[in-house]
Amino acid sequence: MLHDLPPPTLVQDARCLERMLADAERHAEIAVDTEADSFFSYREKVCLIQVSFEERDYLVDPLAGFDLAPLGALTADPRKVKVFHDAEYDVLLLKRSLGFTFQNLFDTRVAAATLGSKTPGLATVLQERFGIELDKSMQRSNWGERPLSERQIRYARLDTRFLITLMREQRPELEQRDRLCIVEGECRRLEKLEPPENDFDPEEWVRLKGARTLQPPERRILRELFVLRDRLAEASDQPPFRIMNNETLIELARRRPHVAQELSEVTGFTWKQVRRLGEDVLAVVARARELPPISAFPELESRDGTGELDELQLELHERLKTLRKTWAEQLDTDPAYVINRHVLLRLAKEQPRDWDALERMPGLDDWQLDDFGEELLEAIERFRDDVQTGKFQPKRRRWRGPAR
Repeated sequence: MLHDLPPPTLVQDARCLERMLADAERHAEIAVDTEADSFFSYREKVCLIQVSFEERDYLVDPLAGFDLAPLGALTADPRKVKVFHDAEYDVLLLKRSLGFTFQNLFDTRVAAATLGSKTPGLATVLQERFGIELDKSMQRSNWGERPLSERQIRYARLDTRFLITLMREQRPELEQRDRLCIVEGECRRLEKLEPPENDFDPEEWVRLKGARTLQPPERRILRELFVLRDRLAEASDQPPFRIMNNETLIELARRRPHVAQELSEVTGFTWKQVRRLGEDVLAVVARARELPPISAFPELESRDGTGELDELQLELHERLKTLRKTWAEQLDTDPAYVINRHVLLRLAKEQPRDWDALERMPGLDDWQLDDFGEELLEAIERFRDDVQTGKFQPKRRRWRGPAR
């Protein structure tokens, strides 16, 4: 099947894009994917946009320097279904990099998980559905390099080639099992996503694995090395891990090296790095010794949002998560698609007391209210009773460990 496909069309100028969009007018369903350079650049960018229609595949080159706004109009067109597999990353990337917006999105990964797949990655789903084996060896290749290789082109076009066919199989199955509403609700959420701020925070050093095992003087060294790494990464347009990995930063902070020979003894710090970075690292370590030790760890927002909750709210949140897990097991689907984590946080904070308050909760769809509304209100009421009668006593919150 894969060997019979016609070659994809490379879109590298405005005229070719115009022809592609004219082709799009004849189709109601459009498959979309992206490739980026996050493993090779300090700030990732869209390096390729794959677009497939019924029998045609296009590879749009955002690095060719032409206006992509007409393509953005297509992703925003509510008349066209935009089919993605695992859309969240692509949506955020296209919004941040190109200002695209989205309407009428369908995510085949969400559909696969909703139908009960425990491994809903594209390669697995296509193998199970159609017996197609994808070559994922180019997944982390440098998509920012030009010209694209033949292997990259073959790889990229297959990410969208079968998505429309996959969606057409999934839709009737979802309807038959009364689960299309789950996918549609999640897809509407994906359409509304906004890219978070990605500015560098020097206090993020505390999230590194092993950071909290360091002594106060070592914490100071780690923080200053963390800042140095980011500065060097930005200057050289590389991701920070290509400058020094996290384990090396921790080991440097522990050893507090004074001379180049000591640097070479640090696991993960090669002689090439000693020659290229050694002076900067030693200077930062020396300067850090003169700065006050860090005795208290900085307070950062929790990445899952639970840092906003007090002890009582956190307990309710855990109970609601357990309830959601039970519903997900009954439906044989991913808990995230039963009730989104942001909605769980709002429920734990606002603790709606009646149906009217529950209906006003942002993010709860009609099907969720119908299926789970009464149980949610009962769980919240039981929690209030437990607090009032003393059955639940708040415990001191402990730090939950570094983000992985």
